[in-house]
Amino acid sequence: MYKILAINPGSTSTKISVANDTELVFVEDIKHKREDIQKFETIFDQYEYRKQHILAELEKRGIALDFDTCVGRGGLYKAVPSGVFRVTQEMIDDQKKTEHQHACDLGCMLAYEIANLIPNCQSFIADPGVVDEMAPEAHISGHPSAPRICIWHALNQKAIARRYARDINDKYENLNLIICHLGGGISIAAHEKGRAIDANNALNGEGPFSPERTGSLPMNEIIRLCFHSGKTEEELVRVVSSQGGLLAHLGTNDMREIQQRIKDGDKQAELVVLAMVWNVAKAIAAEGAVLCGKVDAVLLTGGLAYSEMLVGMLKKRIEYLAPVVVYPGQDEMLALTENAVAALNGEREIQEY
Repeated sequence: MYKILAINPGSTSTKISVANDTELVFVEDIKHKREDIQKFETIFDQYEYRKQHILAELEKRGIALDFDTCVGRGGLYKAVPSGVFRVTQEMIDDQKKTEHQHACDLGCMLAYEIANLIPNCQSFIADPGVVDEMAPEAHISGHPSAPRICIWHALNQKAIARRYARDINDKYENLNLIICHLGGGISIAAHEKGRAIDANNALNGEGPFSPERTGSLPMNEIIRLCFHSGKTEEELVRVVSSQGGLLAHLGTNDMREIQQRIKDGDKQAELVVLAMVWNVAKAIAAEGAVLCGKVDAVLLTGGLAYSEMLVGMLKKRIEYLAPVVVYPGQDEMLALTENAVAALNGEREIQEY
C-alpha cells in the first residue's frame, strides 16, 4: 500500500489530501486570508507561506511525514505530453519563468520540497493544464505570429475520460469523446482514441465565455480597447482571464445567485446565461467536426455541471451528437492520487521533464 500526499494550490487556498493507494483518508481545503496572499509580490513568493500551512495541517491531524510520493498539480510553463512527470529542479526553475502566473505553478515546487524532507519519497506532477496532444492542424491560426495553444483542464478531463471508460467496461484508448469542463473557465476538447487532438485555450481568450473569462472576442473591438481603454497590458490580461464573462455582464460569477435571479424574473440574467450556453454548445458541436462525426459520448464535468438548469439547457442543443453523460464537480485530488499510484505500480510511465 502506498501513502500519497496530493497538493493542489488555488488562488486563496491550498487543497491537500492524504490517501492509502487510491482511498482518500482526508481532503482539506486550507483557506488563506486574501490580505495575507496580497502581501506577496509574485506567486512564488508564497511558497514558504503555503508550505508551512501544509506541514501545520498534517501535524494537527497527527499525519507522519512518511509518504511514498508527493504529487502536485502541474503548472503552466510549457507544453508537455499527457502523463506523470518526475519533478526536477529544472522543472521548478522553468516554472518560475511562466508568464501566466497561476497558483497551480507552485504545485511542483511544494511537492518537491516536502518530498525532500522524507527519505525515499518521490515527487510527481500529472497532466498539467498545458498538456498538448493537439493535431498539427489545430495549432494553426489565422496569423503565423499567433499560433493556437491549449490551456485546459487536462487533469480532470483525462480522469473523467478514464472513469467513463471504466463505467462502460471499455478503454479510454478505444473511444472518441467530446469533454466539456464547466467551471470558472470552460475547456472543451476532442479526445480521439486516448489523445486530446483539439482543445481551446480556456485561460486567456479562446472558446466560449465563462463565469469569469471572456473567451473569444471580436478582434477589432479588442484592438480598440488596447489603444483607447487606458488600461495597461496586465490590466487587460486580467479582464480576459478573470474579469469577463458572467462577472462582467452580471456583476457576479456565482451561478447559484444567477439562477435565483433568473427564478425571480431577471430577464437580463436569463439572456446572458442562454448566450453562454449557446456558445458552449457551438464549441462542443465544432469538436464533433474535428472527430468527423464519430462521437461515442459527450461528457460534461466541472462545478457548473451541478446546475440542472444549465445542463438541461445544454443537453437540448447537443444531444443529437451522441449520448450526454454528466460527471459534476472536479475531483482533482483523487485524479492526482490515481495518477501517482498508477505510476508507482508501473501502469503509467514516469516521464522525465
